Amino acid sequence: MNITILGAGAWGTALAISLAAKNDVVLWGRNHLMMAQLQTDRVNQEYLANFCFPTQLTATADFDLALKHIQNSGLLIIASSVAGMRPILSLCLPYQLKQVVWLCKGFEEDSQLLPHQIVKEVLGAQVNGGALSGPSFAQEVAKGLPCALTIASSSPELCQQVVTAVHGKSIRIYTSDDVTGVEVGGAVKNILAIATGIADGLGLGLNARAALMTRGLAEISRLGVALGGLSETLMGLTGVGDLILTCTGDLSRNRKVGLALAQGKSLATIVDELGHVAEGVRCAQAVRSLAARLNIDMPISNAVAGVLFDGVSAQQMIERLLARDAKQEGH
Repeated sequence: MNITILGAGAWGTALAISLAAKNDVVLWGRNHLMMAQLQTDRVNQEYLANFCFPTQLTATADFDLALKHIQNSGLLIIASSVAGMRPILSLCLPYQLKQVVWLCKGFEEDSQLLPHQIVKEVLGAQVNGGALSGPSFAQEVAKGLPCALTIASSSPELCQQVVTAVHGKSIRIYTSDDVTGVEVGGAVKNILAIATGIADGLGLGLNARAALMTRGLAEISRLGVALGGLSETLMGLTGVGDLILTCTGDLSRNRKVGLALAQGKSLATIVDELGHVAEGVRCAQAVRSLAARLNIDMPISNAVAGVLFDGVSAQQMIERLLARDAKQEGH
């Protein structure tokens, strides 16, 4: 199958390497110098060093070439951040796409829209869209280590196309029609990974981490159901599965943000050291606004936003969470 992946960061590159084992893959990035270097060196030194490109993987900055590669019956996958999704979709408008899949996890910061809502706004409701999500670190996918993902779409045909292209060897694909539930799980778990990073950085122990993850899952469920998602989805790969990985795995960028906040580092310093913003940072502001608008109780997510944007210290965040009134579990 012909596949084009728009976005040559770590996750886009890792998936391109994996899919090129049995598909003809074009990896697009907007930086002409970088993409020429990738095509020559056959490795993405900036985002995923030490993983060589298969023969059937082509790197390019030529957007027209990338889109024409999948023009007839191929698969288009957007591997940008949520912030970069709208600009890329706008570039796609002249090509009259019939379907698109995305990998990003989060809410758009200003609009508080989920990715599928951004797709609908830019490309229109006639385009079949799907979210490919689940617990997945780029380096492990590039290594060919086992991984399970979910493709969520209202289109059974698109789900089947993704299964055909992606399922097999080290990657197992499940299907779902609950796009909202899948997207909310993938978005909010990034905020909770910052929270558990803070707790671990302060040396609060495994009990505290387990409590934050469990109560954090309740927050994910409240928001997901309020937005039209299914609670069963949030107990699956894209909810609790992704939450466990991101909150405990040392490869998690959002967890690294929390660890650095616990050390007293400023957000500007953390971003500079990471080289880019972890999705949970942008998402925290959007989720706080959305929860307030919908009157949904999300104390952990709000506390993380307080540390990121309101000058609250990591220690104050924990103290405020512990000072909350006792309540019945399940609420």
